[in-house]
Amino acid sequence: MPVLRGVDLEVEAGEVVALLGPNGAGKTTTVRILSTLIRPDSGTARVGGFDVATQRGKVREIISLTGQYAAVDDKLTGRENLTMMGRLAHHRRRTVDHRVDELLIAFDLAGAADRIVATYSGGMRRRLDLAAGLLDRPVVLFLDEPTTGLDPRSRQMLWQVVDDVVAEGTAVLLTTQYLEEADRLADRVALINGGRIGTAGTPGDLKRRVGEAALEFVVPTATDAAAFAGELAGFAPSVQQTTIRIPTDRSVSHTRAVFDVVDRIAVTVSSWELRTPTLDDVFLAATGQPAVAAPGEEVAA
Repeated sequence: MPVLRGVDLEVEAGEVVALLGPNGAGKTTTVRILSTLIRPDSGTARVGGFDVATQRGKVREIISLTGQYAAVDDKLTGRENLTMMGRLAHHRRRTVDHRVDELLIAFDLAGAADRIVATYSGGMRRRLDLAAGLLDRPVVLFLDEPTTGLDPRSRQMLWQVVDDVVAEGTAVLLTTQYLEEADRLADRVALINGGRIGTAGTPGDLKRRVGEAALEFVVPTATDAAAFAGELAGFAPSVQQTTIRIPTDRSVSHTRAVFDVVDRIAVTVSSWELRTPTLDDVFLAATGQPAVAAPGEEVAA
């Protein structure tokens, strides 16, 4: 049974494209094909102008892949891991030593450079793994769920490194289930489900497709909600249990008009917020499944 059934994707130099989808959607398979780890059964794919099936060696010269698990040697120090990778790539020792020092500083690992990796935290190991992938300043960087399991500080540090790499012209294909990460990093987002890419665009475009901004009010009871909505009938409210949603253009004048009415209603408002569509809403609309929460975050059921 084919894993991928319709993947049409382009990533430009200096651009981050996030590939989103539920587990089993085909994200990792796509990355493995493009990074020449497996051969496609049909179709064509080119990376940096080279065919992934017939020019695998050329593709591997210009790419870097950071997978879902850190591929570092626990028995070596951080510096030794990076030096080993540089020497295996046949770089001169002086060049390798200079680049290793740069990366250790960039990834906040200089203070732990001479400790064995077995003593590193998960975030440190992940940063070391990504540093190893950047020894060559790749033309294309594949990041397959790079921040899974990382604490918020380590995630933000990796995001900054990705920003720096992209600023130098590297193309990045990122797979992630963390919608905040895609929103923060991606120039464009493609949603894959069942092996097909069905929705793609900039994060802003995708959010606009699923709805506009709304003022949301929460009241104590469903009876209160019905009464509240009735008083605000001129603003086209919708009601779901104890939540009243009123579409808004986010202008001051419209918001003030709504609150002028709210101030006169004899119903207690438990809470309110101006809510705009998020990539979570896009994900749910496209896949029928809620997004996965990032570490320390929750996704509403």
